[in-house]
Amino acid sequence: MNDVGIGKVLGGGTVNDPNWYKDFDPNEVLLQYQRDWVADDSQLKLAEKSRRTGLTWAEAADGTLCAGASRAAGGCNHFYVGSNKEMAREFIDAVAMWAKLFDQAAGEIEEEILIDEDKDILTFVVNFASGFKVQALSSRPSNLRGMQGNVTIDEAAFHEQLAEVLKAALALTMWGSKVRLISTHNGVENLFNEIINDSRAGKKDYSVHRITLDDACQQGLYKRICQITKKEWSAENEAAWVAGLIKNTATSEDAQEEYYCVPKSGGGAYLSRALIESRMAPAPIFRYEGTAEFNARPEKIRYAEIQDWCVSKLLPILNTLHPNTPHCFGEDFARTGDFTVFAPMAITQELKRVVPFLVELRNVPFKQQEQIMKYIIDRLPKFQAGAFDARGNGQYLAETAVDEYGAGIIDAVMLSQSWYLDNMPKLKAAFEDDEILIPKDRDVLDDLRALQVIKGIPKLPDAKTGDDKKRHGDAAIAIAMAYFASLMDVVAIDFTSVPRAANNWHGSAKQDDDDDIDFDPGLNITGAW
Repeated sequence: MNDVGIGKVLGGGTVNDPNWYKDFDPNEVLLQYQRDWVADDSQLKLAEKSRRTGLTWAEAADGTLCAGASRAAGGCNHFYVGSNKEMAREFIDAVAMWAKLFDQAAGEIEEEILIDEDKDILTFVVNFASGFKVQALSSRPSNLRGMQGNVTIDEAAFHEQLAEVLKAALALTMWGSKVRLISTHNGVENLFNEIINDSRAGKKDYSVHRITLDDACQQGLYKRICQITKKEWSAENEAAWVAGLIKNTATSEDAQEEYYCVPKSGGGAYLSRALIESRMAPAPIFRYEGTAEFNARPEKIRYAEIQDWCVSKLLPILNTLHPNTPHCFGEDFARTGDFTVFAPMAITQELKRVVPFLVELRNVPFKQQEQIMKYIIDRLPKFQAGAFDARGNGQYLAETAVDEYGAGIIDAVMLSQSWYLDNMPKLKAAFEDDEILIPKDRDVLDDLRALQVIKGIPKLPDAKTGDDKKRHGDAAIAIAMAYFASLMDVVAIDFTSVPRAANNWHGSAKQDDDDDIDFDPGLNITGAW
């Protein structure tokens, strides 16, 4: 074992003697909380822990015992997924050490190349005479495809794609494999903390272990560090060591998160679930998904069918909008992979921003997106401004809107770090100050909760969002665009009604019929008017 072993993992200095472990009885090496962790045979278990407590080291012992056992004795492969390459190497080093300590027949550490789609992934492996192995993988979710064995996801709260990694890992449990999550906290709204809360509430089946720095010290952590680093233990030295860790952490809130399992309120999601839900009220979401048959029809036929849909679905709600209330419009564009979302927004007498409905389009041709966009904006009372996502293919719809309504009315936004930094705090303040009201909908909630502070900037992550990973925070961007448009310094356009077509919905494309029926213009979301 090299010097990245127990000394580093448990929080002490380096280990000068590579054969330190030979002085210990294997049954006495692990501290009580480490033994409790290894002894817990739950199919799903997780640990929220202080840093530097050596739980990953204990997990390596468990993985070694499992891979070293025969199939008849319950042996299997063990896969370790850390958040970086260094963690992977350290885990495999610990496995090699445990294999020697437990006298397991195992080979030397090997490096293997895992071919994964567009790149080769370096992995570290220890193979056992049992025929099983312990393999350390990168955090790429697809690495677990086709694997079978137990899975450890280490520092889970710091994985950029934890939901995807966990989804891949849980698929292995169908055949009896086990999943372990280990992590220090990374914010109260982080998925890791949500899983803990759901497990404690009985909504999920994870066995939960909690190990604070005080818990670890009470069970001998600092004494073990002194034993390994050849220092004299005393209660005074231990207290000074703990005090030094706390003192040298950047803030007291950071110290609570790092060492006492108290997630920071400022981490994870940019907007909390409770805050978003408190600014929601029932309102329709009109969803339209194009089919291959529909998209292959001549444009004139598509136009007629979409016009019927607009008359049937959108016109009734548009007719409820107060004629003297200024309105604006926000849009997030997608053609096939994600959703185009249209978000009209009213500015009430009390300056509250109210989204009376949303439109979601998936796999809808450019011309028909343009058609629906114009149908809505042309009927928004006192329309004063719009903001459009002008990235990539979104430039088409943004330029069309600029041509139709004027560059002073429409802002074609090239989303950037600076745009997020300038505008997301304003949107958050609107939520916090009860100055916005949006449709009550699970997907809208998930989209807004997908916003994260990434390197100091509130924005969407690159990965897909939502439970089914088919979205990318689409409604969040549309609502942010609408709010941005509502702050633009423009003069409202006088509202002129347009001729109304007959209700003649052909129903040729897939769509949700129960989201938009029986809309009451007097419900909460429009009641402020």
